[in-house]
Amino acid sequence: MCRTIRFQVVATVTYLLVGSVLAGCNSGPPPSPPQVAPEVAVISVSPTPVSLTTELPGRTSAYLEAEVRPQVSGIIQSRRFEEGQDVVAGDVLYQLDPARYQAVYEQAQAALAVAEAQVPALRARAERHAKALPERAVSQQDYDEAAAALKQGEATVALRAAEVESARIDLSYTSITAPISGRIGKSDVTVGALVTANQPSPLATIRQFDPIYVDVTQSSAELLRLKRAFESGTLSANGDQRTVRLLLEDGTPYPLEGALQFRDITVEPTTGSYTLRIVFANPEHLLLPGMFVRAIIQEGTATQAILVPQEAVSRNPKGEAVALVVDGEGKVQQRMLTLSRALGNQWLVSAGLTAGDQLIVEGTLRARPGTAVKVVPHGAARKQQAAGNASSGAASPE
Repeated sequence: MCRTIRFQVVATVTYLLVGSVLAGCNSGPPPSPPQVAPEVAVISVSPTPVSLTTELPGRTSAYLEAEVRPQVSGIIQSRRFEEGQDVVAGDVLYQLDPARYQAVYEQAQAALAVAEAQVPALRARAERHAKALPERAVSQQDYDEAAAALKQGEATVALRAAEVESARIDLSYTSITAPISGRIGKSDVTVGALVTANQPSPLATIRQFDPIYVDVTQSSAELLRLKRAFESGTLSANGDQRTVRLLLEDGTPYPLEGALQFRDITVEPTTGSYTLRIVFANPEHLLLPGMFVRAIIQEGTATQAILVPQEAVSRNPKGEAVALVVDGEGKVQQRMLTLSRALGNQWLVSAGLTAGDQLIVEGTLRARPGTAVKVVPHGAARKQQAAGNASSGAASPE
């Protein structure tokens, strides 16, 4: 009886030990699931022609500008314009007291009349002496004196005529007229003020700003870059290179296009820039002299431009532009890029990418250089995401 009990106990213990040993042999880390390559959305890089422009700051200036100054001295009797109005060349702006100049003019006319009255007698005497000289009725000296007196009389007439013309001009200058057509500013003198000939301070200023100039500055280094680009063929002329668009101070576009008139022939040594002058029509007088504007100037067409979305480009710790591409083996590679400029929401790449490269646009956080990835077109990835959001939204009410 005791043997039987002892045998059952030993058998039970042995069973338990064997079971625990077998369980220990079968235990271990669970098998890891197979790794799935991350999915990235790519676009195929392809060169395309792009029209390039540049924005340059500048200011407007009057097409014509004239300061009104008196050419004779006198007291202002009247002002014949309203400040801020449009005037036409030749309009009388100020009237000076003409009394003194009128008297000088009449005096000059009287002196001319006296000189002209003496000439007929001198001419007749010279003619008589000329007839009598062959007959020796008069001496050669008498004839010479008569001829000289006639010439002197005629010279006196010419002198008095010039004095009359000078007096007439001074008299006409008492009416101060507009030298050009345009809009006149404020008057710096009033009626009763004494003004002097060619005084340094103007009476008023007239400015014509239809059309109007826009003067912008561009660096000489940019000019050299454009010349090299045209010489190498990376840039070509597109349409009318003289056509210019304009942005106003508040950023709104000016409705009319302008024309590039000329490029300055010298470079400012302190700034390393030169001036471009553009002419714009200004019928509504929206542009006023001195306004700050930005001109959009045509550079040309980049025939083999590479444009990439800005979200596909990042910066490394050094601040350099980098992008990720998928090579022919389906692995990620990092490329260093040289960016030329931003065009809207895209970068113009001048170096680092070539035609046919598969550029990663979405999924860059999941992609690492050297790892394999699953490639889907950029548009297809968004469609799949939108479809997934729609299906999840349809199931959510339950």
